[in-house]
Amino acid sequence: MKKENSGFNTINPATGKTIEHYEYMTDEAAKKAVENCHNAFLEWKLKSVEERAKVIKNIGKVLLKHKEEFKKLMTQEMGKLLKQGEQEIDLCAGICEYTAENASKMLADEERELPEGGKGIVSYDPIGVVYGIQPWNFPAYQAIRYSIASLMAGNGVLLKHAANVTGSALLLQKIYEEAGLPKHLFSVLIIDHDQSDKIIENELVRGVTLTGSEDAGKHVAKIAGGVLKKTVLELGSNDGYLVLSDADVQLAAKTCAKGRIYNNGETCVAAKRFIVVESVYDEFREAFFENMKGIKLGDPTKEDSDLGPMAREDLREKLIDQVKESMDNGAKIAVGGEVPEGEGFYYPSTVLEHVKPGQPAYDDELFGPVASLIKAKDDEDAMRIANDSRFGLGGGIFSKDEGKAMELAKKHFDTGMVFINSFGLAQPNMPFGGVKNSGYGREHGGFGIKEFVNAKAVMALNK
Repeated sequence: MKKENSGFNTINPATGKTIEHYEYMTDEAAKKAVENCHNAFLEWKLKSVEERAKVIKNIGKVLLKHKEEFKKLMTQEMGKLLKQGEQEIDLCAGICEYTAENASKMLADEERELPEGGKGIVSYDPIGVVYGIQPWNFPAYQAIRYSIASLMAGNGVLLKHAANVTGSALLLQKIYEEAGLPKHLFSVLIIDHDQSDKIIENELVRGVTLTGSEDAGKHVAKIAGGVLKKTVLELGSNDGYLVLSDADVQLAAKTCAKGRIYNNGETCVAAKRFIVVESVYDEFREAFFENMKGIKLGDPTKEDSDLGPMAREDLREKLIDQVKESMDNGAKIAVGGEVPEGEGFYYPSTVLEHVKPGQPAYDDELFGPVASLIKAKDDEDAMRIANDSRFGLGGGIFSKDEGKAMELAKKHFDTGMVFINSFGLAQPNMPFGGVKNSGYGREHGGFGIKEFVNAKAVMALNK
């Protein structure tokens, strides 16, 4: 049983001041939440897809109704720019709309003729309670991404959100229930890591999904594998963005700067390593520096701020250490790098040059507004460097020849997502996920809705 009064505070990263105090659930309360979710699932799974879709569609509407409240809370809890919080809620509402409108087609039974005569049906049945462990960087979207698909499929959903966005998790639960989702079908668990492992092992939990670091992914996969639970993992990355010899360099420089600092540089699928061919390197370098220097660091509630604070003090300290270690191994700061004095966990837009293997700026994920600039000999060398990573979530290619860029993306880029002449986050109708140490499984685009279902074979054989 958890000790009495064991809890934590949420902290406003722009000021360093406490927002709210939360108590961890007792072990018994957490176990009861799983049981309640399972019992709610037993009724929800019997609803038709059309009945579920009405509720899912209404969740999107209620999300928009609470947009102002939600975006302000996200900014308060993790430092997101208000305007980007608004974009996040719009995306979440779009996911609800897309899922509701396409669910009947995605979950429809499939009829198949059997080789020796008879009738076969493949049905996509919900499996039970799906447990999601989610990070803080997109407090609404990360939870929406897996939960809406799982609920639409007929499952129950548990959410362990990052502690620093606990208020956002509870607001989401309120919104779901206000929209008509049955009570207990979506439940927030305020628990620690040890309790979380017990939830994975609970026999009523049938699937586990995690978005987080590769170390967290390995831990969760090991626990889940030990009790034969399916997992979906969306982990970190150090996405390479290639600027090829025929790129529109000014477009590339502007877009790469935006891609690096979006969401305060704290995005799994953000542009992080900028790999530029020698023939356009100097031109790109100058333009990229100007764009990165022009980014205004400031209060995330102010309209003219381009970059807010990092979400937690320990995350800023880790980034500072990664930059220092990279410099100790030959990297140079070309832009930024000076931590401002005063309250809040701010870090400026920064560019590192002379980045090479053996440095965190090359090998690891820098989860903050630090760009790694790397020179390549030619287009082929640029692709080699991009793939020279243990990660494989996303990446980008800048080229005026879109057809060529598409072919390179399809045949040679070893990632789950590739953006051409742009940077991006997610689209409701396109798969989201990675390869290598960036995880496995897919969300969105009809793929996520079938991750936690039983593809059941029902056969009537001719005698």
